[in-house]
Amino acid sequence: MELINWQDFEKIEMRTGTIVEANDFPKARNPAYQLLIDFGPEIGMKRSSAQITRLYQKEELIGKQIIAVVNFPPKQIANFISECLVLGVLGDDKEVTLLQPGKSVRNGQRIA
Repeated sequence: MELINWQDFEKIEMRTGTIVEANDFPKARNPAYQLLIDFGPEIGMKRSSAQITRLYQKEELIGKQIIAVVNFPPKQIANFISECLVLGVLGDDKEVTLLQPGKSVRNGQRIA
């Protein structure tokens, strides 16, 4: 594990957001959903490709608050541009459990 300093950590913009849309992503190499996430008025809406199909049905994702890194450069995945990285816990079988605030918070709030 590589150690980072405080200045490195401060560069990472982890924010809260609410999933407003979840669609199948059949062109992805690994099973994934295409998500549209509302990060509030300061950041706005961002899209993400998320490999969370093993534990989540797309219908249950709508309205779910998540935590994501919002300051990565856009990344093309097949025919889709992913604009943020939704964070989750990687299980033994590579299933992803989403990181979520313990209580409802405003979209766009920074993780510290």
